[in-house]
Amino acid sequence: MAQILVRDLDEGVVVRLKALAAEHNRSLEAEVRVILSQASTRKVLDHQAAAAKLEDFRRRMAGRVFPDTTALLRKDRDN
Repeated sequence: MAQILVRDLDEGVVVRLKALAAEHNRSLEAEVRVILSQASTRKVLDHQAAAAKLEDFRRRMAGRVFPDTTALLRKDRDN
């Protein structure tokens, strides 16, 4: 198994990690191991897919005219 040494952690981070470990009835080391394991399996944002979705949204919204909501916002604010 590999090991990682993390230096200069803020004391507040350590305190919060210890509290989480206690909530889950785990040691600090076990809690950090679970957190790192979960973080490493998160889906990485696919920038190309995000850019394609944004371009599709822009294409669908092209040419649409949206009303000016300034008057509605002022009315809501003033009431």
